[in-house]
Amino acid sequence: MSQDGPTPLERFINGILPENPVYRQILGMCPTLAVTNSMEGALTMAGAVAFVLICSNVLISLIRGLLKPHLRILVFTLTIATFVTIADRVLAAYMYEMSKQLGPYVPLIIVNCIIICRCEVCASKQGLRAALTDAVGQALGFTLGLASIATVREILGSGTWFGRWLGWRVIPEAAPQHWSPWVVMVLPPGAFITLGLLMGAVNWFAARKAK
Repeated sequence: MSQDGPTPLERFINGILPENPVYRQILGMCPTLAVTNSMEGALTMAGAVAFVLICSNVLISLIRGLLKPHLRILVFTLTIATFVTIADRVLAAYMYEMSKQLGPYVPLIIVNCIIICRCEVCASKQGLRAALTDAVGQALGFTLGLASIATVREILGSGTWFGRWLGWRVIPEAAPQHWSPWVVMVLPPGAFITLGLLMGAVNWFAARKAK
């Protein structure tokens, strides 16, 4: 396999902002919209995706010399499914309530385009160091995307931040005439609204920086 491509450091940096999975590549939208009504759910999902992404990238990079072109997608899928099963069982064993809250979205990591994309674009073509830094950068970028959306949705929708884990109340409880939680923000429409506004802000900033 060819070793040409961005350096490990470039892979790492690109994954965080320039090629952010959520705001720039627009990948992994299903969990991005579904589990970001609280920081706890968002970070748990981000952690599961990071585990699967890093392990899959590393393993695919190690066996890249053995991959056959017509079988590579099958190998990617089987590799990803193995680590997703591990993540799902660990969550069910040690974070049962969170596992129930996330529901089918953890098993759906198997078809998450971010992971398959990184296996195809980087891990199957470059060495272990590049594959590892690429996975870590993309995982951090995905975490940043989920955390930013969850922050807006939880604060406006519930008035808290890490409310279930730490009980932090950002907006004090007040009489309805002063402030009431925006219930729409913890519902599906709130996910689309928040994603659209934040993505627009990121694109505006990128365009302004380019000029």
